[in-house]
Amino acid sequence: MPLEVKLRSISIAVYRATAIAVLASLVTALFVAPAAAPPREPIKIGYSMALTGGLGRNGKSALLARKIWEEDTNAKGGLLGRRVKLVYYDDQTNPAAVPGIYTKLLDVDKVDLIIGNYGTSMVAAALPIAMQRKKVFISLFGTAVNSAFNYPNYFSMIPTGPDSKRSYTEGFFALALRQNPKPRTVAIIAADTGHGLYACEGARQNANATGLTIVYDRRYPAASTELAPAVRAIAATSPDLVVICSYPPDSVGFVRAVSEIGFKPKMIGGAMVGLQSTAIKTQLGPLLNGWTNFDFWLPVPKMQFAGAPELMKKYQARAAVEDVDALGYYMAPWSYAQFQILQQAIDATKSLDDTKLGDYIRTHRFKTVVGDVRFGADGELAESRLLQVQFRNIKSHDLAEFKDISTQVVVWPTEYESGNLIYPYDKAK
Repeated sequence: MPLEVKLRSISIAVYRATAIAVLASLVTALFVAPAAAPPREPIKIGYSMALTGGLGRNGKSALLARKIWEEDTNAKGGLLGRRVKLVYYDDQTNPAAVPGIYTKLLDVDKVDLIIGNYGTSMVAAALPIAMQRKKVFISLFGTAVNSAFNYPNYFSMIPTGPDSKRSYTEGFFALALRQNPKPRTVAIIAADTGHGLYACEGARQNANATGLTIVYDRRYPAASTELAPAVRAIAATSPDLVVICSYPPDSVGFVRAVSEIGFKPKMIGGAMVGLQSTAIKTQLGPLLNGWTNFDFWLPVPKMQFAGAPELMKKYQARAAVEDVDALGYYMAPWSYAQFQILQQAIDATKSLDDTKLGDYIRTHRFKTVVGDVRFGADGELAESRLLQVQFRNIKSHDLAEFKDISTQVVVWPTEYESGNLIYPYDKAK
């Protein structure tokens, strides 16, 4: 075969082989899925939480609600196309531990955002870190914390409204003054720290504004449980009303001491932390009958906001396994709503920038499981929605007594009320 023909034959063979290879590559490209892009890092949100210590029981309840929010959010695709991951540490209800935790979250864990912890003293310990780092900070149940700092990117998820100190007992005094004959005297006793001081400062202001005479006004060491001497001292002044500003262990002590001594003022309670806890409710049982005290949310008909029934169903289904408050009425809705605020701000701004988030939160209204939320001066809610609730008709220590919401009657404010106050206190015993 001539050389020219041989070369032409080789060229044709090479061409055919090349064409087949190119065709094969095209087919592969069409039918083989491209390699998946590497997953994006989750958005990390960090905080401390009281999981042990005096506020530990409530803190665990708040934590479960936050876990449910994390799961709900990731099930819907996360935020900004990324999953969310909560990073948290136990602050042991110890304010001294809080600054170190938030510093670690920012410097070691490299969280994208921080969010507030729980309780007045713990929030006050965390806020300076947020201010130094210029971070948005949405706290949970901190009373009037920003009045000492005036930080523009602080927002408070607590239903006390623009006047935190007075709101705890505003409804208590308003209800009392509706009665006939009107009460004339009031005794005030406060734990000597945090909420106790703030709430009873407000009670003092409310008493003076309504013309009531304060016949007793004392402090006691926080977390005291032997409170019979204090109750006897109050009883000796024969007040019509008694306002107590206490924390969980001492709240239990007061209820027991009042029962043991047989003290019967016309109205008692007001600003006691702990009586919202299901464990404490079942512990005290019928001893609670007649007491009127603040609360933040209950599943009465007027407070069944969008998403709230579904949240409580999920929460209560997991409560026993997670070893938390069995009903979750006090902590779960507001803890979940705290994260809804942050979520809606991120969605709206398409950003994790703290300045943009702060500007948005400060100027917009939010839809949450506790209703519409808008912030005002000092980052407090623009309007108070704090409840006064009276216990009645409790016959045992069973959980069923408190699942039956008729034993906890919302008597203030009018827009949420589920019944009328029984007065004086002894008639509801």
